[in-house]
Amino acid sequence: MKNIKQIPRLSLREQVYERLRSAIIHLELKPGERINDKALAEQFGVSRTPVREALKKLEDQGLIVTSPGSETIVSLIEVEQAMHAFTVVASLHALAAKIALATLSISHVEQMTAINNEFAAALKVADRFRAIQKDDQFHAIILEASQNPEIVIALDRLLPKIRRLELLKFNALDGQKSIEQHQEIIACISNGNKSQLPTLIENNWLSLAEYLTKK
Repeated sequence: MKNIKQIPRLSLREQVYERLRSAIIHLELKPGERINDKALAEQFGVSRTPVREALKKLEDQGLIVTSPGSETIVSLIEVEQAMHAFTVVASLHALAAKIALATLSISHVEQMTAINNEFAAALKVADRFRAIQKDDQFHAIILEASQNPEIVIALDRLLPKIRRLELLKFNALDGQKSIEQHQEIIACISNGNKSQLPTLIENNWLSLAEYLTKK
């Protein structure tokens, strides 16, 4: 079978990095929490080298901070930084929507409708992790339709800057607006008048940013 390629295996550094990145994003490791590479190495059952390499990568991404005294902590959540990230995220999603206009179909509408219903159900029971997962899946439909991997790569780099704030300030009672905005996005695609889609997508993200960054 000529088209089957070998599945790449993550290095120890990448495995440690992915686990720590997820723990930071999902607030398992809390902002300001101290990190000890020796303790982490013991916990993961690896040497300190892949842990230190993973921590260096996380530091480059601004997820951890090492002070002059060599103390390493999870970076604090900076609201202003998150707002800057949200602006770029909104623009990238709008760009993806613009690129995807010609390829979006009734099949995508059906998928987005089902996901938005699941999003609403998660909000109803205040399941913040599932709600955010479903919101990501909703927008992923358009990202995939754009067929532009560079947008996805850029968004993945920005995700940690907004996701921690999103989880920290999650309030199911404020999710109704997002449900309604999703419905407007779906209607825009289904009625064939897609020209407003990029604006609707961008506004959806910016309204979330406004809510999360208000004092």
